[in-house]
Parts: sequence; C-alpha cells; structure tokens
Amino acid sequence: MMEPMEEATPALRRAYQRHERRFDENLFVYAVVSRRSHGVSVGVNLNPGKACNFDCVYCQVDRDVPPRVRAVDLDRLAAELDAVLAEAADGTIYSRPPFDALPPDRRGVRDIAFSGDGEPTTYAKFKAAVEIAAAARRRFGLEATKIVLITDAAYLARPAVREALKVMDANHGEIWAKLDAGTEEYFRLVDRPNVRLSHVIENILDAARRRPIVIQSLFMRVAGVPIPDAEVEAYCGRLNDILAAGGALKEIQLYTIARKPAEPTVAPLTDAELDRVAAMVRARVPVEVDVETFYGVA
Repeated sequence: MMEPMEEATPALRRAYQRHERRFDENLFVYAVVSRRSHGVSVGVNLNPGKACNFDCVYCQVDRDVPPRVRAVDLDRLAAELDAVLAEAADGTIYSRPPFDALPPDRRGVRDIAFSGDGEPTTYAKFKAAVEIAAAARRRFGLEATKIVLITDAAYLARPAVREALKVMDANHGEIWAKLDAGTEEYFRLVDRPNVRLSHVIENILDAARRRPIVIQSLFMRVAGVPIPDAEVEAYCGRLNDILAAGGALKEIQLYTIARKPAEPTVAPLTDAELDRVAAMVRARVPVEVDVETFYGVA
C-alpha cells in the first residue's frame, strides 16, 4: 500500500502534485516525480497537439492553452531523451526541484513512459518512438528501467500497435491500461470516450493474453458522490471476465485525483473511501493479482 499523501514530507507531497509536461525547453520529453512509478518517470509526449480520443472529466491537460507544437520530430525527441537520461545518470537532476525532494532510495529512472497530452497509440510512428526509447535504455545501461505505455486501451489490438508492443516486450516493457468503470453508463460519465466499454475490454484482453499487464483505475467523487458500490462490483466483474478469458493481470493500481482536474465537479476520494474500494477489489479478484492504492489530496 502506498503512503497517504499527508504522510509524505511536504516537499515530496508538492513533488507528487507537480506533473508539468515541461523540462527546460524540451518539446517532447519531460520528467516527473511519480507516485505510481515510485521515483523518477521520464515521460515521452507523442501528442503535443493535445488531441485525444477520450475527454476524461479528471484529465489534467489544460486544453485552453494552445500547444507549442503539434507534430512530433523524432530526431529531436531522441536528443531530448538522451539529455534527460544524462542528467539522471550524473545526478544533476536531483539538484533541481521537484526532484531534490526524492530521498536517496527513490532516486533513479524507474521508467520511460509513453504518456503525455493524449493517447500515445494514436501516433502513426509509435513503433519508431518505442525503438528510440529502447535504444536509449540500452545506451545508458538502464537494465532495471521499464518502458511503460500508459494507454486508454482503445487501440491496443491494431496491427501496428501490436508490432510496437513486441518491441516493448523485448525491452522490459509494461502496459498500464486504463479501466475506470464497470458499466457503459459510468464509463461515459467519467471518460467521455469515442468507443464503447466492450471495445476497451476486448483490447485489454487482446494485450493481456500476450503478456501480463497492469490495470490503472482512477476513482473519484462526481458531483459530490463517490463511485457507487454497484459500479465497483461491475468493475470487478470486468476484471474477472478478462482473467477467465485467458488474460494475465500483473497488478491493479487504484488511485484518485491528486492534481487539478478538467472539471470542477469532480474531487478526490478520501483515504477511507479509496480503502473501501480496494477492499472490495481484493475480496472479489483472485489474490494472486496485486492491488496497490495511491491516495489523493483534500
């Protein structure tokens, strides 16, 4: 179980809340102090134009601010990635905030994550970007560092994406697939997607039959109401359906809002509310699947 936010040091708490996708003058590569990665996560933004196929009510991307650039330059992306990894390798990154808040045991690049301002798998040259990350990981001797895809799972079954995932598999890759609901109605309420929930489940299953994946679920209060127990029950049913159909789940990450969301009507769950959700999930999903909680701020 992750420490509650209020038990972190004040500096580390501020670091968790800072997830700006800015690092010096970089356009595509940034670094953050990540709760879920337990240290430094180096982000790769393949959607600098801020276009996304979901419009989640809790999204932290400020789409009122025009993007600095819309097209991805892979040569510049590769150079930016090398520069950030070099700072992490020689330790200079830990002299600047928010990274100076990390205690020694949480320093080090835990992952190179495809995240950013939209869905990474919508990028036409996604495989080429993964190959750049894999080459940088080898060049810097980052054997323990993962290549992570943070995805809404809408396009995981596309042939071109499957090919990119093979490159990830060969380079300590891991898929973190979003699943925020158990019913179509709640899915549309919180994620405002361009696909049906059944499509997302099918894509998660397609990926999970080929390698164990992580499920990443954000639960919150909507208009003052925490996620209903019936919705959590339905969510657990979806997870069990994936397992019953031959999918492998490595971990379930349950978290709530820690930074300013897109919509003012949503707010974080309390620690007790998130613990209640986690207890229901642990009781209804097989014990061999790890469940980790990440708390929010009031």
